[in-house]
Amino acid sequence: MAGVPVVRVVASPLERTLETARLVFPGLEPDVDDGLIECDYGQWQGATLAELANHEMWSAVQQRPDEVVFPGGEAMADMAQRASTAVREWDARICTDHGAGAVWAAVSHGDVIKAIVADALGLPLRRFQSLQVEPASVSVVRYGEHGAAVVKWNESGDSWLESLTAA
Repeated sequence: MAGVPVVRVVASPLERTLETARLVFPGLEPDVDDGLIECDYGQWQGATLAELANHEMWSAVQQRPDEVVFPGGEAMADMAQRASTAVREWDARICTDHGAGAVWAAVSHGDVIKAIVADALGLPLRRFQSLQVEPASVSVVRYGEHGAAVVKWNESGDSWLESLTAA
């Protein structure tokens, strides 16, 4: 990310995202936003995917995530709404402060990022499991007066950097 003119970094309050933000964007202390925190998986928290795949609710999580409320946790729809709202609000604030072309970063979690990308693409949450987000990948969403555009998604190479540094 060296050379990308990032004006602000916003991160989930979880230590792993704050640590990532500080490593990737040295010199920019991340703002913390609870809207970017991982979904509250309640009783599912800490279980392995192999264990969860055997759970009776697993098929609903994969096929109907918009209907899922994790036992003792959060509804996937609530997570998606809060994350998309947080990103849109930060984008508006940063554009007001730094101009419409300002580049900023949000550091978050897989399901949160998938929900934000699905929202930007106009996909219903029911389809967000069709999106894949790898750890340490980068997705770029631009918001404007005509809506959102997903410029890059799930990138892990460096060829995409040119689009952020080009005038």
